Amino acid sequence: QVQLVESGGGLVQPGGSLRLSCAASGSAIRFKALGWYRQTPGKERELVASISSGGVTNYADSVKGRFTVSRDNAKNTVYLQMNSLKPEDTSVYYCHLLGYIYWGQGTQVTVSS
Repeated sequence: QVQLVESGGGLVQPGGSLRLSCAASGSAIRFKALGWYRQTPGKERELVASISSGGVTNYADSVKGRFTVSRDNAKNTVYLQMNSLKPEDTSVYYCHLLGYIYWGQGTQVTVSS
């Protein structure tokens, strides 16, 4: 059993930055891959970024060069650093243990002036 809790969302102006955190409890995640997804009402949930157990990262084209995913296995936490935010990044962001059923509850990110 794994619990994932996201934090760090909020309201930011275009061009601003936010760092999301996904803290895992119940089981160590150091040997597992995690993904950050986002979902806007009326749209399908999309994979934004992922990080493997070995630290290999992948990004959606829409966020490449702006978002960075990282992990701190000692803290059982994965991060998503989001820079140069755009209004179209507005969404609820979720972390997910890839290959498993575990999802966080989501954190709202709103990019608006």
